[in-house]
Amino acid sequence: MSALKNFFERIIKREKTLPPESVKTAPLDPSSLEPSWHLDEQQTIAVGAAQSTGIERDHNEDTLFVLLSNATTDNSLPDFGLFVVADGMGGHRAGEVASAISVRTTARLLIEATFLKLLENENPTNQLPLQELIRQALEEANESVVERVPGGGTTLTAALLLNKQITIGHVGDSRAYIINDGRSDVITRDHSLVERLIELGQLSPEEAASYPQRNVLYRAIGQGANLEVDIVSHSIPYGGYLFLCSDGLWGVVPDHEIRRIIYKSGHPQAACEELVRAANAAGGPDNISAVLVGFPPK
Repeated sequence: MSALKNFFERIIKREKTLPPESVKTAPLDPSSLEPSWHLDEQQTIAVGAAQSTGIERDHNEDTLFVLLSNATTDNSLPDFGLFVVADGMGGHRAGEVASAISVRTTARLLIEATFLKLLENENPTNQLPLQELIRQALEEANESVVERVPGGGTTLTAALLLNKQITIGHVGDSRAYIINDGRSDVITRDHSLVERLIELGQLSPEEAASYPQRNVLYRAIGQGANLEVDIVSHSIPYGGYLFLCSDGLWGVVPDHEIRRIIYKSGHPQAACEELVRAANAAGGPDNISAVLVGFPPK
């Protein structure tokens, strides 16, 4: 246990001194998880992740982060997971640096406040509420981007799994879905101009698909000193999925097709790879990121 704790502390120490120009992003190895897997036969949580630059882009400004710890006995650590997707924006590669810094900052702070406390046999829920911890983490990520990447910005959707609860901090138009019982529900709100116009009744969803300013965000990390963070809590969807993705995926693959691919693919890794392929087959106009968490039946 102490070795794992020391491993994370070395990561955290390195991040605190890491210059922004040294931050790199890269697609995950799609062959990292390939076991035969069926959700209804599983007893533990499983996760998959995949990325692509897309067809029309020449570099990747998305960043994702995945950490999962499964409980295996009554006396072990509780189930813990941290899953983050960020979609950077800004010229001269500022977007990829902004997304990487925001994800690293968010992950570092939440790991320090929750997972490392669990390794020390402390209960992180005895401290600040998880909602407040996540809010503070995204606010600090925003401060880091404003200070270190002038002109850069990023969306960020972070899902923290602890025990039987998922708590999500969200800014921008990356999305979190709950997929269960044959349906998919978007549980985050897009902070985009077109979504706001739809809410005001000034634009239909069909018109929004071709609206010239459909990629304009009114809220993102790095846009200013004061950041408003959406916080969403959801119970674990036993027998179902938590799905996070950037708009490079949901913007070109319809929700019903996302759901079909996930149910057809079996293991979350296979599903993420197939979802990325589907987004590229639809034209791949943007970077693509997908994280899928499968929960066993209760």
